[in-house]
Parts: sequence; structure tokens; C-alpha cells
Amino acid sequence: MAGMVELVLSLSVLMSMIFSSTAQSCKSYALSSNKTFRACNDLPYLNSYLHWNYDSSSNKLQIAYRHTGITSSRWVAWAINPTSTGMAGSQALVAYQQTDGTMRAYTSPISSYQTSLQEGKLSFDVSDLSATLANNEIIIFATIGLSNTSTTVNHVWQDGAVSGNATQVHATSGANVQSMGTLNLLSGESSSTGGNDRIRKRNIHGVLNAVSWGILMPIGALIARYLKAFKSADPAWFYLHVGCQSIAYIVGVAGWGTGLKLGSESTSIQYDAHRTIGIILFCLGTLQVFALLLRPKPDHKYRFYWNIYHHLVGYSVIILSIINIFKGFSILNPDKKWKNAYIGVIAALAFNAVWLEGYTWYLVVKRKRSEIAGKMPHGMNGSNGVNGFGARQHQGV
Repeated sequence: MAGMVELVLSLSVLMSMIFSSTAQSCKSYALSSNKTFRACNDLPYLNSYLHWNYDSSSNKLQIAYRHTGITSSRWVAWAINPTSTGMAGSQALVAYQQTDGTMRAYTSPISSYQTSLQEGKLSFDVSDLSATLANNEIIIFATIGLSNTSTTVNHVWQDGAVSGNATQVHATSGANVQSMGTLNLLSGESSSTGGNDRIRKRNIHGVLNAVSWGILMPIGALIARYLKAFKSADPAWFYLHVGCQSIAYIVGVAGWGTGLKLGSESTSIQYDAHRTIGIILFCLGTLQVFALLLRPKPDHKYRFYWNIYHHLVGYSVIILSIINIFKGFSILNPDKKWKNAYIGVIAALAFNAVWLEGYTWYLVVKRKRSEIAGKMPHGMNGSNGVNGFGARQHQGV
């Protein structure tokens, strides 16, 4: 009897799972708009589904994008990226419920990772664009005239918060950074485009450059400026300085290389200022390396001019590095804790630079006074039977 009960319970759980799976499949869903679609796909993230009809002769794509488990305070979007994978360069269809209860559906070309989804014309034709919200589900309908003959498209889907009638930036972690893929319009096959891999490359690029140009370079400069004031640190300060800057340069070149690779993979969008500063930093850093090989001896007549050049280029690299790292933060838009952590590191380095500057000046002045006192002849005040000129006073007769 107990075995029969267990069997019945197991079958009930199995049937429940099958029913639940069937209910969540796009193939069992009937659109209430009386529109029929020959193909559909259960998208792997964000409770989303795509239904479509594709006419290869006219290159027309009719879609219904469904986003379930949504509220009236959220926006949803589905996009095709004609030139690359991922968000940048994608051509989006956006929808949300306005404060007056009506639905707004519009097109938005995505030009940066910090887009506010401004309305604009897409790179392909869109017609019959509309949206509905019912039972916590937004559906976007549209007919798209594809501009190329490929039957495989890169697509992205997304959601985010709405404040008033303004869309807000979506989350930058979890499913929101994984919701992208490729879709074969004829076979219906879909696959991940390696969105996680691209995000990982971007994060590696940011970490390498922040650690090398933004942290190790300033530390190396602090070592050179302040440790050499201590006689006991000579010549160790020089080797520490060279070692720190060499590591920073090598790691920085690796970060610079990943940036070039990321830029080549995203031809639809370019961060010109960030890229230009990065190239300038690489050039200046390389000049510093070669300048070290041409470093004159301390008593050489050109050493004074070499020092001016070395200091000028070095401090320029540090300033430009910090500026470019903050530009990188604005592009990557990571959690605030990472930006705050870097600000904390820079603040700590600046604090150490301030008090070390004062302390080393104190040591230098003290040392010079000691040297001056040591060079003064004995008996300047005529004591010990010696006058101010070093001769003994004549005895009276």
C-alpha cells in the first residue's frame, strides 16, 4: 500500500513538472491578438519568449516578443544587432506603460552602454509597432525589414525600471548581462553568443589597467621621490622604482592590448576619448622605458635635462592614467563599490604623498643644516683659546 502511495505521488510530481514545463513553453502559448506565428523560441533569460514569421523572399520579419512576470513600472526591449554581438550597436524595440495607463512602443538605436533609450530611427525599417500589457506580461509586435540577406541574427533582450515616463538603466549583473544570443530565422535554432565571455574580457581590461597604470605607476613614483631621501634606502629605492614601473608597464601593455581587441570586436561603437588617451599612455610609457636605457650618469652635463623630461613624462602618465580609468568606469558602469574602492586607493596614495613630502623636506633641511654646521671651523666664538680666524690669542706682557 505504501509503495502504491509513493508511486502515485511520484507520478503526480512528474505530471506537475511536465505540465509546468508545457505551460511555460512558447509552443503552447496562444496569442490573444489572433496573430499566428510559425516559429518561436524560449529565450534562456529574463522570462522571455520570441515568436516570429520570416519571409525570405521579401526579407520581412514579423515578431511578437513576450516578457512575462513584469509590472507596469518596468520597461522591456528586444533588439537586433546588425554589426556585432551584445548591446552596443543594437537596434531596439522598446515598450512600457506610461503614467496615464497607455502603452508606449518606439524604436531606439543603442549607441553606448549607458543609454537612456532615447527614441530614434533604426538602421532598418520597422512597421506595425505596438505593445500590450496584460497579466503581468508585455508583448511587443512589429514587422521588420531586414537589410541583409543572412538568416541568422544577433539579438538582445532586456528589462529595467521606469520612473515616471523615463526609462532607467537596467541592472548590470546576473541575467541582465546574459540576455543575448544568435537566432537562425529559418531553423529556429538559437545559441549564446558568448556574452559572458565579452563581459569577462571587459572586466579583465578594466582590472589590468586600473592596477597597472592607476595603482602601480603612482606607487613607483612615490618610491622614487620619497625613499631616496633616506640614505639607508640607497640604492634599493632605485631598483624598487624600476621593478615597480616595469611590472606596471608590462601589465599595462596587456590591458592596452585587451582594449584594442575589444575595440576591434565592436566596430559599431567607439569610445574615442578613452581610446585616444590609452594610445597616448602606451606611447609615453614606452618612451619612459627607452629613456631608462639612455639615462646619463649623475655627473653628466645632460643629466639635468634628462631628469626634467623623466619627471614631466612620468607625472603626465599618472594624471592621464587616473583620468582614463574614471572614463573606463563610466563606460563599464560596474557596481559603485568598485569605483569607490579605487577612489579609496587613490586617496590613500595622495595622503601618503602629502605627509611624505613634508617629512622628506624636514629630513633634507635637517641634513643640510648638519652639513653646514660640520663645515664651520671650530672656535668661531673665540672659545678654547682660539679666535674666530683659528689663531691663538696673544698673551699680555
